[in-house]
Formats: sequence, structure tokens, C-alpha cells
Amino acid sequence: MRKEYDFSKAKKNPYASQLKKQITIRLDGDAIDYFKSISEKVGIPYQSLINLYLRDCAAEHRTLNLSWK
Repeated sequence: MRKEYDFSKAKKNPYASQLKKQITIRLDGDAIDYFKSISEKVGIPYQSLINLYLRDCAAEHRTLNLSWK
């Protein structure tokens, strides 16, 4: 491994902004605990598990059966 690297000609990844988008979302503690417990078993960060689950729901066009009481 080199002591120093020359990044003077480096280019920024043009696709980096399209990879992930940071948002704020409020989740119940129970939901977070659920994904954290799974993350410990499988070794994947819980944020990534939530993202994978939501992506799967979107890909399968799942809808919720909601009824307000």
C-alpha cells in the first residue's frame, strides 16, 4: 500500500446522488426493535433491512388493507 495517493485527477461518481436519498421517517419503537433483532441474526444493518423490505413491497406492488375505526 502506498503512503500517499494522488487524487488530483479523480472524478466524482456521477451516479452517487442517485444511489440513496436521505429522509427522515418516524417509526414505532417496536418496528425498529423488530428489524434490529433480525439484523443481529443475519448481519445486515437494520436500515438496510428496512430498505430491502420496502423495495420488495414496491416491486411486488403490495397494498395495505387499511380500515380506519
